[in-house]
Amino acid sequence: MGRLSDLSIVVTGASSGIGKAIAKRFWEEGARLTLGSRTEPTDTGAGVRWHHTDVSDPAAADQLIAHAVEHWGKLDVLVNNAGVQVEKSIVDTSDDDYDAVMNVNVRGVFNCARAAVRQIQSQPGGGAIINIGSISGESADHGMAVYNASKGAVHALTRAIAIDHGRDGIRCNAIAPGWIATALADAAFDLADDPEAARSEAVGQHPVGRLGLPDDVASLAVWLASDESQFASGSVYTIDGGLTAQSPIG
Repeated sequence: MGRLSDLSIVVTGASSGIGKAIAKRFWEEGARLTLGSRTEPTDTGAGVRWHHTDVSDPAAADQLIAHAVEHWGKLDVLVNNAGVQVEKSIVDTSDDDYDAVMNVNVRGVFNCARAAVRQIQSQPGGGAIINIGSISGESADHGMAVYNASKGAVHALTRAIAIDHGRDGIRCNAIAPGWIATALADAAFDLADDPEAARSEAVGQHPVGRLGLPDDVASLAVWLASDESQFASGSVYTIDGGLTAQSPIG
């Protein structure tokens, strides 16, 4: 019996990176999973359902939550992980770039959270929502204007959901990862003239001496999804190896 035994949990963007790690850990902890993404995960099995989902489409978000309830009888936890990134300053960001990022990173979180809140309100026992934000929502990365803005919006929406629906038995928190070794991090390093040098410099700036791993984020997500975090709501949990805790003056 795991810490999430028999919980019905929806995870978006679970086909790679942080989302895939979260889904794997949740499954190991006994959860019944519904994975929503545009690309089918390669390693689904017993206790795992996949539903093709474009989170930017409100109808698709509603269908994802309905699919979870249809197969598992309820919804206990939603993890909003689906996200995209554009590596441009505001001057170079096109209208299409803006829409691509905001439609997934902000509207997608909104769509899925709204559907989840409505479902949890209709059933006994309450539930939890975990939004994947970023340290980029608190301090900006160079050349990633719209991504920074989108994650700031995710953090604000997290707090709004928590205060509006706490009395419905719904807890809402966000995880703000720092530099996690994923394809999105690689894309950011690739902006540098010397990507490997940029990566080495980034590692050197971390007090713990390394970049984060998807499993680091997954461990925190397990706690937030479990009954161990019943008094935690409306918070943004930074997990960045101490990167943003230090003074910029060395």
